[in-house]
Amino acid sequence: MPHRVLIAEDRQTTALIMSGALQEAGFEVKVARDGEECLALVRAFGPELLVLDLMMPKVPGLDVLKKLKADPQTSHLGVIVCSAKDFKTEIEQARELGAFAFLAKPVVPGELVGLAERFFSTRAPAQAPTPGTLPGAGEVFLPQVQAENGTARLWGTRGSIPVSEAAFVRHGGNTSCMEVDTGTERLIFDAGSGIRSLGLSLLQGGPRHLHLFITHTHWDHIQGFPFFAPAYIPGYRITLYAPVNTDKDLESIFRGQLDRAYFPVQMEDMRAQLEFKNLGDEPVTIGACRVSWEYTVHPSPTVGYQVEINGRRLAYVPDNEFLKGYLGPPDALSMAEERVAMHAGLIEFLTGVDVLIHEAQYTNEEYPEKIGWGHTSLANACLLVKLCAVEKWIVTHHDPTHDDTFLGRKLTLTRQLLARLGCATQVEHAYDGMVECL
Repeated sequence: MPHRVLIAEDRQTTALIMSGALQEAGFEVKVARDGEECLALVRAFGPELLVLDLMMPKVPGLDVLKKLKADPQTSHLGVIVCSAKDFKTEIEQARELGAFAFLAKPVVPGELVGLAERFFSTRAPAQAPTPGTLPGAGEVFLPQVQAENGTARLWGTRGSIPVSEAAFVRHGGNTSCMEVDTGTERLIFDAGSGIRSLGLSLLQGGPRHLHLFITHTHWDHIQGFPFFAPAYIPGYRITLYAPVNTDKDLESIFRGQLDRAYFPVQMEDMRAQLEFKNLGDEPVTIGACRVSWEYTVHPSPTVGYQVEINGRRLAYVPDNEFLKGYLGPPDALSMAEERVAMHAGLIEFLTGVDVLIHEAQYTNEEYPEKIGWGHTSLANACLLVKLCAVEKWIVTHHDPTHDDTFLGRKLTLTRQLLARLGCATQVEHAYDGMVECL
């Protein structure tokens, strides 16, 4: 699991630069805008490292540091003080209060990432108590996240086109890409713009065999591949899988986006071993993973994938227009209805999965103008989730016009619609960097 870092910074631009650099380096990051929020998030988020500005509203940075170090429950927290006040007095005071390091502003992203990595590399691991003994007074119980079957990480959760504005920071702006990491195998689903950051993270492990499954070859699901670093490094082997396209073969599609008219680098410059495979009738087994697929309702041949690992099942369906054209209330339909029964194959495919990553791109107000575009309305998606009786639903493929505030209201409405349907499925919104244990 990624290390958790909290940034306490009231200047939005600086916070974005720091959080972006740390997230790209693989850390899970949250931002506090003032000292009071910082103290609250330390409790709620449970960071392992705090990047702390000194000149903070409500509670100054040094006062925050004093409170944290005086509390036995937070005294262990690592702190990097980051401030434009780089005078000897402030530096010495921060160190006396237990700060790990001092970083002067303006922030150089590489220096911040380097300090964070140095902190985690030098931190002593927690020691387990000797068998047969009880923990002593004052010792803190530190449970660890268990991911027995690996993790799924979302590197891109936006549909149609990438977006990059302050209003989209919380959910992110990269287009579709998901990674499943079992510890021994790396499976990738879709190659939207999110695959660029994934590729950079993979370089640390050195050349290996990667499996890339494409749901369909629309731009927002393949546009990041020319920027996928492992494709240019000898020793990597990349197998690409996709449904059969009626117009072009898979290699021609990927080669076409590297045409000289569109891009300065051609496929011949990719030094990795590339293999292109059409999906057949049988699932693909990769190590402990079994990958199967089912066609969805979307322009061009499009599939949704299911990954099964030791009995745990995750489904990834970013593009699907369930109940195409239906505008009525979801509780007016059942499996006996013909318009529902025609989706029986996909419903059976998804029934009972532990985690369903599925779109609900349009609100019901938007959907009448978007019928036939290949995406599901919110109410229709809620009915699909109920019919499939999934344990958890992660809503992905957010519309590029939906900012963080809009998506927050949309998630509230989603939960109300599920309650109306009598559906107890847990629902969350996907965001770039989201990690799910399998």
